[in-house]
Amino acid sequence: MNKEFEDQLIEFTNKSLVEDVKEGDHTSLSTIDEKAKGKAQIIAKEEGIIAGVQVGLKMFQLIDPALQVKTFVKDGERVKERQEVFQIEGSLHSILKAERLVLNVMQRMSGIATTTRSYVDLIKDTKARVLDTRKTTPLLRFLEKESVKIGGGVNHRFGLYDMILVKDNHIDFAGGITAALSKVYDYLKDKNLNIPVEVEVRDFQELNEVIDFGKVDRILLDNFTPEDTRKAVDKIGGSFILESSGGINKSTILAYAKTGVDYISVGGLTHSVKSLDLSLKAVVV
Repeated sequence: MNKEFEDQLIEFTNKSLVEDVKEGDHTSLSTIDEKAKGKAQIIAKEEGIIAGVQVGLKMFQLIDPALQVKTFVKDGERVKERQEVFQIEGSLHSILKAERLVLNVMQRMSGIATTTRSYVDLIKDTKARVLDTRKTTPLLRFLEKESVKIGGGVNHRFGLYDMILVKDNHIDFAGGITAALSKVYDYLKDKNLNIPVEVEVRDFQELNEVIDFGKVDRILLDNFTPEDTRKAVDKIGGSFILESSGGINKSTILAYAKTGVDYISVGGLTHSVKSLDLSLKAVVV
């Protein structure tokens, strides 16, 4: 966990506690002695790829450094139904305060990692890599993109600041591909910036225009069929990194991967994923 990620996680945890707890957990305060201690466990209620173990551990530590937390699996491992993930011992009020936050985050992260792994496994015998997108939950992008990596995928740009991706609207507003790309490289030179440039093409005419222009780091083939994608791969001949995008799902991803593209971006990794069911249960002795 690098410092930038850790700082984001600390800020996220603090804001989440304000949202959920505010002046106090009145249910726990009214039913359980404030000094009571005990033990609980987090278990998987279904099979999948676990993600958020290190995140959950950090959250428990932030909420109460005195909590004793044992982990039984690592991020990226496959868990079975009823497998134990965590064991937590200490203040019952702290455990219950952390319960929903840790579960919500780990369930979401594990669902993304599980979905990502299913896509990665489908194309494991090809050179193509599975990419995520910016179709993420606002302010949760750092957790969701980390989940994609845990599931075996690759992160695309994190935001609008770390890569230039010239898409259809930019092209149309700028007056065409050549005009848009010329402005991009003038801008980079003027601002003394060194960031990657990718451009989206919608047909072979636009692809030819990009080839003639040169310079770009990556070309995104938007809504090309697998057949046209293969033609584009042959036409490029390795001169540019190629990415396929546009409604690609589990039933079509292998056909795209077999064309020889380098990357395949899948919005469904993050925008419509099912969380993995986890549960925290008291350990009563």
